[in-house]
Amino acid sequence: MQRWYVRPLVRLIAALLLPAAVPAVITALIWALPGDPAAIICPPEVCSGTEELAKRWNLNDGPVHFFTKWTADALSGDFGRSWRLQQGAPVAPMLVESIPNTALLVLFSFVPILLGVVGAATRALPRAADGLLRVLGLPPSVIFALAASAVVTIKYGSAAFGDEAARVKLVLGALALGLADAAMAGAVSGVRGLMESERKQRYVRFGILRGEGVLQNTLPNALPAIIGQLRARVLHLLSGAVIVEVVLQINGLGDLLWGGTLYQDFGVVIAAAFGFAVISAALLITQALVEIGVALHVRRAPKAVTS
Repeated sequence: MQRWYVRPLVRLIAALLLPAAVPAVITALIWALPGDPAAIICPPEVCSGTEELAKRWNLNDGPVHFFTKWTADALSGDFGRSWRLQQGAPVAPMLVESIPNTALLVLFSFVPILLGVVGAATRALPRAADGLLRVLGLPPSVIFALAASAVVTIKYGSAAFGDEAARVKLVLGALALGLADAAMAGAVSGVRGLMESERKQRYVRFGILRGEGVLQNTLPNALPAIIGQLRARVLHLLSGAVIVEVVLQINGLGDLLWGGTLYQDFGVVIAAAFGFAVISAALLITQALVEIGVALHVRRAPKAVTS
């Protein structure tokens, strides 16, 4: 029988490794491309000074040296400079500017999902609403984003890049993420099925006979699985945020990652991917802490409640 602490411990270890693993994988991919990395970015037949640029971007001593140097600099808050997207500009300010926008976008888009999950867990949201949510979740996020972009363009015209328009884009983008690709519908149906299954357990019936509430008995045991589902939904939102930010031109991590990829600016790509990895690691840590808290709660409970 697996001990209770194994799963959260694995998640904590994964959370610690993830921010280092993602830049390592991208570094390996850069050197796996045909040709020298510096020559890919600055072909000798097109531009001069390729060797000098290789030294400047630390590309001249192989992938291991590049990765260890980048990691050491990143730990001190230095994420290098842009190679092509904004050539020579420090990447750290780009991250500082982008991360809050992506965080707000994902946070706002998570609100309807969280409300749906709470409604499904407490039965406040009727089962009849599941069909409507599935219909709303049929279009992909790019369709919602294009429709939102059209609305902003029609409403604001030449002022579509102003502060008010940026706030509207954020709200519409969050709505697109929260509903598209069955994000809310999947979360609601998943939690509803989980709670219905848990309510059929013997310990719940015993608890009801003792005068205890159904949710009081089911939630502690179901909470780790619910947190796991919500973490998966947040990761789904993060991947969809790339599309929404690009279409709506929201200055976030997804837009930064896309721009870096489009211009083959691997300095920006690694930094943006590192930002996503840190967010994913934070989610893993949250899930692990919830699992630890629930396990300790259940272990303190009377035996009759947990049997």
